[in-house]
Amino acid sequence: MFSRREETEMTAAAPLLIVSTESDNPFAIDVALACGQVTEIADLISLKTFANSEFCPRFIDGDVEDLTGIGRQLSGTTVVIVSTMSSVLSRNELAMRTILVARAAKDNGAARVLLVEPDLFFSAQDRGPRPNHGVVEFQRDQRDYKKFNGQPFSSRLYAEMLALAGVDGVLTVHNHSVSVERQFTESMPWRFENLIPTEVYADYIMHSDVTPGLCAGEGLLVCAPDKGARSFIAGIYHELSAEHQVGQLYIAKQRLGERSVTSFIDPESPCSTADVAGKDVVVLDDMVRTGTTIMECCRLLKEAGAARVVFFVTHFYPSQEVRENLNSPYIDEIITTNTLPPVQNRDLQGRLRKKLTVLKIGRWTAHHVLDMLGCDQRVHGALYAVDMSSKNPRFETMVYGAVGHLRCGEKTAAHP
Repeated sequence: MFSRREETEMTAAAPLLIVSTESDNPFAIDVALACGQVTEIADLISLKTFANSEFCPRFIDGDVEDLTGIGRQLSGTTVVIVSTMSSVLSRNELAMRTILVARAAKDNGAARVLLVEPDLFFSAQDRGPRPNHGVVEFQRDQRDYKKFNGQPFSSRLYAEMLALAGVDGVLTVHNHSVSVERQFTESMPWRFENLIPTEVYADYIMHSDVTPGLCAGEGLLVCAPDKGARSFIAGIYHELSAEHQVGQLYIAKQRLGERSVTSFIDPESPCSTADVAGKDVVVLDDMVRTGTTIMECCRLLKEAGAARVVFFVTHFYPSQEVRENLNSPYIDEIITTNTLPPVQNRDLQGRLRKKLTVLKIGRWTAHHVLDMLGCDQRVHGALYAVDMSSKNPRFETMVYGAVGHLRCGEKTAAHP
């Protein structure tokens, strides 16, 4: 672990170098530009693959004739590796690339390596077959242990591999797992940071026409589709309720099978079925993998009389199953981020492009990277941008690529 003095010294003197595991990673490019790095990533690191298929990254030496400082060209530098899901490489390939890039940085003198992985790999494998394999918020029984029998405790392994490779800290976005946070906090020599996009979502709700009922004074309900999302909607509620009429709605679910669930309003919910009629409802969650639970939740809301149902989700996997399930009349619109950059591909969006809006949060992430590193520089201007197909009915009310209102140093309505 770094001492406070060591952290202060590294932060005060260290130049910043931002690279990725792919040269043309759009999320990484956004982060780099927002941090003031104008040199292209492809001109900073070579990501080559040998004829035998082995990957070998190389930080590019600006002067090939200079024979001094070999192995120390990154001396004193803080290297930030930005890694996201790719349309070309598997998550396994990207994870191995991250490990080798981190080792290349440390083997060439980097003072500190920070991994920015918005959708942290292997997070779904957050426990294993033994009692000391993971931390959960429920009492594990034999059936739960049996689910992982014969498997590795992959999230712990990934955290330990990253630390062994030279990663000192990890910054991720909206990770749902208490167990993952524990493993990474324990494994990282420096720190683990889990950003929750509460301020981004609250800002977009307040400054767009995604929920017209809010501005019309008819109020808004923020809805948790399961217990895991309740703390998240509490944050959104806190941001919005200072200036608007907002209520909280808790949904409970019962799983009937691998792809079958039934939803109902939890008796513990602050708002009831009677409060839904005529209201716009925002359903918020961290990720969607199949869309079955969300579709059932939104069906319940529409049948209870909701005027408009909008699904906010941070990590959106545009698989065929998700596209089919969420192309439901019970869901009026979907708002997501670009933590998984392929979601911006109109072909992958398919028919969902008519009701899908992507909030590009590279600049927001860069703001938190600089803050985490204690840098003096700051991101200027809006911290997110809006990407929307012209097929979306709301497209005419905004300009393609329009930026959000949230800016560096500003607070949302609840924190003036």
